[in-house]
Amino acid sequence: MNAPYDGDRAQGTGGPTPPQGTAPGAPVPGQVPAPAPAPDHDPYVQDAYAYDPYRGQDLSAQDPVAEVLYDRASHPPPPPGTYQEPGPLYAAPQAPSHGPDPRVWAQTPPPEPDGPSRHLPYGDHATTTQFVGVDSLVTEATEEQPEADAFTHLYRDQQAAPGTPAQEAPVAAPAPTKPAGRASSLLKSSALMAAGTIVSRITGFARTLVIAGAIGVATLNDSYQVANTLPTMIYVLVGGGALNAVFIPQLVRAMKNDEDGGEAYANRLLTLVITLLGAVTTVCVLAAPLFIRMMSPTIAGDPKRLDVAVAFAHYCLPTMFFMGVHVVLGQILNARGRFGAMMWTPVLNNIVVIATFGAFIWAFGGFTASGVSEATITAEGVRLLGIGTLLGLAVQSLAMLPYLRDAGFKPRLRFDWKGHGLGKAAGLAKWTFFFVLANQIGLVVVTQLATAAGTAAEKQGHGGTGITAYNYALLLWQMPQAIITVSVMTAVLPRISRSAHDGDAAAVRDDISYGLRTSAVAIVPCAFAFLALGVPMATLLYASAGKDAMNIGYVLMAFGLGLIPYSVQYVVLRGFYAYEDTRTPFYNTVIVAAVNAGVSVLAYFVLPARWAVVGMAAAYGLGYVVGVGVAWRRLKTRLGGDLDGAHVMRTYTRLIGACVPAAAVAGGVAYGITHWLGSGATGSLVSLIGGGIALGAVFLIAAKRMRIEELNSMVGMVRGRLGR
Repeated sequence: MNAPYDGDRAQGTGGPTPPQGTAPGAPVPGQVPAPAPAPDHDPYVQDAYAYDPYRGQDLSAQDPVAEVLYDRASHPPPPPGTYQEPGPLYAAPQAPSHGPDPRVWAQTPPPEPDGPSRHLPYGDHATTTQFVGVDSLVTEATEEQPEADAFTHLYRDQQAAPGTPAQEAPVAAPAPTKPAGRASSLLKSSALMAAGTIVSRITGFARTLVIAGAIGVATLNDSYQVANTLPTMIYVLVGGGALNAVFIPQLVRAMKNDEDGGEAYANRLLTLVITLLGAVTTVCVLAAPLFIRMMSPTIAGDPKRLDVAVAFAHYCLPTMFFMGVHVVLGQILNARGRFGAMMWTPVLNNIVVIATFGAFIWAFGGFTASGVSEATITAEGVRLLGIGTLLGLAVQSLAMLPYLRDAGFKPRLRFDWKGHGLGKAAGLAKWTFFFVLANQIGLVVVTQLATAAGTAAEKQGHGGTGITAYNYALLLWQMPQAIITVSVMTAVLPRISRSAHDGDAAAVRDDISYGLRTSAVAIVPCAFAFLALGVPMATLLYASAGKDAMNIGYVLMAFGLGLIPYSVQYVVLRGFYAYEDTRTPFYNTVIVAAVNAGVSVLAYFVLPARWAVVGMAAAYGLGYVVGVGVAWRRLKTRLGGDLDGAHVMRTYTRLIGACVPAAAVAGGVAYGITHWLGSGATGSLVSLIGGGIALGAVFLIAAKRMRIEELNSMVGMVRGRLGR
């Protein structure tokens, strides 16, 4: 039998025994309760054993009265089969159905529970996934979050005022936060940039239309294009590539680690760019004739064309200074989560240039009426066009200052460059310089060949087949890339940089995969649309150029499918830049430039002069096909042997499979309408609308049958935004 219960043993064994039936710990009648013992004054012991996980197994702490009075009838045992039957003593445990297999890299995920879940941080299902937004990551990068201290209770008494008992500080209720997932924040940032880019591209096309209406698309426009391309090439070669690729991660790190939020580092960078580009611009303006001869020996061989091209270059070359100022100010804003300014301010540049060439038309007449050329254009006309081009870039860069003031950034000159991280960035920029150099060498080769081919073709009666046709088609072809891929990756790049800095290769891989698959939903259909509808697009946009516009359409068709590898390479190279690896992109660009230049030379000598530029456009896409193969394999090795290739390839394969019949039907519809109504503005508009509707309808039907997840998610998201 059990011994009689003698009360609370924690009070000692010498006290009197309470009457039977008295609850443990209750006062005994007629007895003065003994005073409680003084608490232990050791602050490191009083809370150390407050929780005893083994108290339930202590026989001395059990209550036999409660055990006897426990009503087991009201608490029956669980039915048979509820618990797992005991197995052999030393048998191996049964493997779980979704347990890890060391032979397989990607494990089969367990079934997802009903309702929202955080178990898939990079999943695709919108109802079971919650993400962390880029905007909050960027804007809160400088806020240090204190870590919880597991031993706070051991020295709680030291936190209280002297002479007062230590009390636990009340825990404030967390402030309500607005839920913002990764997908929604990326959508918001990307939508803002895409809207600015769309407006910028639309006004950019209006700009090319006005330029074509003022000076045509033949040799005079070729001279203007060569002079206007020079500052962009030199700027990108000197520092533009480094600013875009190297200094974004550096600005993000400075904003996160520096006490002033990276403001001093940004001002040093701004001062360095102003100083460097100011000196380079001065030298280049003085060497303008040399640059024109280098860019186009064909133009240099005609004294009148050379004079006009050099005059244009004297006004256009200073724009490189304002390009650099605009880019560095834009990257400072991007690092602070302000993505819109850099995409919207180019609209001002386009408006100024449109007004300038509109004034030229008002003063000298349109190209169809004046037939202006290098031999007939006046010095006042050259001066008007040159000053307007320079003024447009100046307005674009100075318009960034109000955005900086709104973001709390105060630009000022700082020449204390040494010992503040700019040397490291300059070392990284070394390979970016070679990267851009290789790219620009290929562009110089194409410019020389296209200018020569255009001059020869115009003598044969085929205008619009030179460098102007190449640049105008390239501008239209790059529009989806600038709107979709650049916008998505600009918002994702800061997070990729942080993941790479933290050594989280899985997060980098998932973000690269996300960028590839998300952009492909729009990039792949646009590539096939250029292939099927390139001619009506060009003849509608450049109707003022007459029959020469059809040659621009042929060049656009040749560019068409190259948009897919061009976009893929842009996304893949962001992975190397996140790891501050600029050497690999350099080698990759050397390969792309070599293939582009080699095939362009082959097209120039093999094809007739009218079709030589068309072959050069096809060579541009072919170079990126080779470059993607090299870059993909190297990044895959860098991220541990996997780049989510199966998922990405499945998405691209299904999209291409849906686009092939859509492009065939659209091309047939457009050809039939053009043959019926002609290739004028009206016929081009009707054929473009009819072909576009056919392409969209067939593509959506085929994509729905193929169950393309990314397209279905985008359609559902758009319909949700529209409230339908």
